Amino acid sequence: MTFAVGIFDLFTYTIPGSLYLGFFSYVAFRLHWVDPGAVVRLPTLLLVVILVLASYLLGYMAYPVGALLNRLLPQYRDRQIRQEFLSRVPAARDRAYVQADRSFLLGAIQLQDKDVAVEVTRLRASGLMLRNSAPALGLGIIAAVVEIFASDRRGLAAACAVVLAAGVVALIVQGRRLSHWAGLKTLELAFWIPDVDEKTRNP
Repeated sequence: MTFAVGIFDLFTYTIPGSLYLGFFSYVAFRLHWVDPGAVVRLPTLLLVVILVLASYLLGYMAYPVGALLNRLLPQYRDRQIRQEFLSRVPAARDRAYVQADRSFLLGAIQLQDKDVAVEVTRLRASGLMLRNSAPALGLGIIAAVVEIFASDRRGLAAACAVVLAAGVVALIVQGRRLSHWAGLKTLELAFWIPDVDEKTRNP
């Protein structure tokens, strides 16, 4: 379980937080608020600890921003997880567990076999990582637009703005896809849990 939680924290918070940290560092260096030389002169171990901790905290604080952007971006494909699962596994059509909450089912899978549940956790964490990284690229778009007018490399800044805008959309779309796969994988694994229907059947 320690491994699964570590992977979840790394993907969901630390990696997106590092993108926010990179953006804020760029702004601080660009506006001469921070001397890059002073940062480089810090002890290596201390610098690594600061970077990891700052990335985690920024990713944690910015988590709601990723969720908000995911809701705002239109969804052109209606991903019906249960319907897709039942079309693939008709034998589960009358199973009670299919209608149960997937977080509850994930808990049941973890109790049954923690190693098997790691795959679902990895997919969920990867999807959240992509979703939560999108707003950081959105801040990069703002910086690139500002650089179009503030620097002499307007072509490069414009190209960066276009690439980052495409990246925002791609991250949200791929994040939704991985979350969809995680839901399917949860139903597939729960299919093999003994007595799962009795435990999830409504009274």
